[in-house]
Amino acid sequence: MFRKLMPLVVAAYVISFLDRTNIALAKNYLAVDLGISAAAYGLGAGLFFLTYALMEIPSNLIMHRVGARLWITRIMVTWGLLSAGMAFVTGETSFYVMRMLLGAAEAGLYPGVMLYLTYWFGRKERARATGYFLLGVCLANIVSGPLGGFLLQMNGFFGWHGWQWMFMLEGLPAVFFAIVIWKKLPNGPSSAKWLSRSQALDVERRLAAERAEQEEAGHVGHSFKGAFVDPQIWLAIFVYFCHQISVYTVIFFLPGIIGTYAKLSPVQVGLLNSLPWIAAAIGAATLPRYADTPQRGRKLLFSGLLVMAAGLLTAAFAGPVISLLGFSLTAAMFFVVQPVIFLFTSSRLAGVALAGGLALLNTFGISGGFVGPSIMGLIEQSTGRTTNGLIIISVLLSVAALASTRMRQGQERT
Repeated sequence: MFRKLMPLVVAAYVISFLDRTNIALAKNYLAVDLGISAAAYGLGAGLFFLTYALMEIPSNLIMHRVGARLWITRIMVTWGLLSAGMAFVTGETSFYVMRMLLGAAEAGLYPGVMLYLTYWFGRKERARATGYFLLGVCLANIVSGPLGGFLLQMNGFFGWHGWQWMFMLEGLPAVFFAIVIWKKLPNGPSSAKWLSRSQALDVERRLAAERAEQEEAGHVGHSFKGAFVDPQIWLAIFVYFCHQISVYTVIFFLPGIIGTYAKLSPVQVGLLNSLPWIAAAIGAATLPRYADTPQRGRKLLFSGLLVMAAGLLTAAFAGPVISLLGFSLTAAMFFVVQPVIFLFTSSRLAGVALAGGLALLNTFGISGGFVGPSIMGLIEQSTGRTTNGLIIISVLLSVAALASTRMRQGQERT
């Protein structure tokens, strides 16, 4: 199941993050060519998450009804076309509109895959599967730097700016890969051609037995309303919100920060920007599997969030080399923390409540992707520096680390 499913969903996530975050490399060029200020850029980067968050719950409920194959295909086609359409923005207003449309189009991919993994993997396997899935973010950011830097150097080719070529050539692959998803991604074990009938039934029986065990513990909700009234879900939302502020601040502002280190070409900036994401890939591939009990999961959450805070503080006060190491330290824990948060949440829900609850977590949590870049953009424009923003985020991460010690899985008493 890992071999058949994970390459498909990881590839989809790689493409989504290329299209979601390539504006980080275009930031300075949009300022020169279109007059988009640092504050406007930060707002536009964040507006993606506003519409993304608003559409998360409806998208996941639709996927629960119509199936992952159809719905993920639809998501990829619409976001690919809109991402390519970013090549035609002409100023701040069209920049804002396109970012909002892109957010609405892509909404539901991450919580949809989190829901999809519950159709295949039990609790112990799911943290590892989620860690592998989040490798897509790391791979996208490793690839996007050099690739985006190269495409930006196409400036003037056929009369287009380099950033226009970048948006167009990184957007269209989503449309083509949607065909692969449609042909290859099964809705669940019973529709997988590479599983025999007895194998599919065995997978479904094991997952049903795990859900029954959680239900007997009395901490699993079936109604969507139950997800809203569970304090543990809101605690997870707060921790995830702080986590996402740090993730998207690094994604959208690190290339610009690296650009202040020295006189660097776009390709050099892209290569240096890849280093923290290599660290993130190593963390995602090696550590989430150790969250195989609630106690270990909490320890991983607490220590991971504190390491992230320490890394950003280091980046705020150190010189270029140590600063980049600080960002790498923070990034190494990005996708160690994230799958554990979703593991805690999914252990408390089932059925429609699971579909809606995971979307609820991502809806409010990912709004940190709007708050972080917006605040950082305002701080950069008013002070000319990003140091104060990094300090504020490190404090938030420290608070989130303390809050994570109170999180409980479904079989634990609160």
